[in-house]
Amino acid sequence: MTPSLAVGQTVHEVLESLSVLPKETRFNNPPWEKFDKLWQKITGKKGGFRTSKEEANYYLLAREMISKVFKNPGPLVNLAVKIKGDLPQYYLSEDENIILCGRIDWMEYFPASQAIHIIDFKTGGRKEESDSLQLPIYQLLAEHCQARPVTKVSYWYLQLEKSPTAMSLTNSVEKEIEIFSIAKQVSLARKLERFKCPYDGCKYCQPYEKILLEETEFVATDERGKDIFIAKHTLSPEYESEIL
Repeated sequence: MTPSLAVGQTVHEVLESLSVLPKETRFNNPPWEKFDKLWQKITGKKGGFRTSKEEANYYLLAREMISKVFKNPGPLVNLAVKIKGDLPQYYLSEDENIILCGRIDWMEYFPASQAIHIIDFKTGGRKEESDSLQLPIYQLLAEHCQARPVTKVSYWYLQLEKSPTAMSLTNSVEKEIEIFSIAKQVSLARKLERFKCPYDGCKYCQPYEKILLEETEFVATDERGKDIFIAKHTLSPEYESEIL
């Protein structure tokens, strides 16, 4: 756990909770009671905060992002679609027992075309790489887990912009083939228990390596049963934003 991840988790949960409310009343009430209740789950070391001053700075950053959305809600005032179930998923291959799953932050509904607009909230300070598979994966999930077509996909960089940034729709058939190819490599590596890193070690594995090397401090177990660790030396802001 790091402060940036804690902030991202809290801001996402506050904004996603709005999608189940009627659009007419969605922004009638301030979100701060819910926000403060959620913040208690990540206060102190549970959120990777080393000092009360550091936590106060991140607390203000999180509030600023939510305030920005409430002042300029844009597409969030429109009808929204929710996929049933906590984790939308479908089989990429039943024979290979490979399932694609993920949580989509927001799906705006266009009544005229009966289509949807996927919006992914970003709370970090950097923009997503152009070859990221995140939105293509969400596009595939939305197309397989509900009946409406996807006609628009966007990132909303909450620290940087007041409205979502539209991205290009992808060819679903081509992307599914690409993602399935990667998934098969992962599946094979797990069966053989042979995990060869193509980068000879990278930043995404470093937090887990620190746990194994006992360079972290165990803090708590969260409500989902996951163990929370924090690094004994604080990670750089650049590293944290890249994870997000």
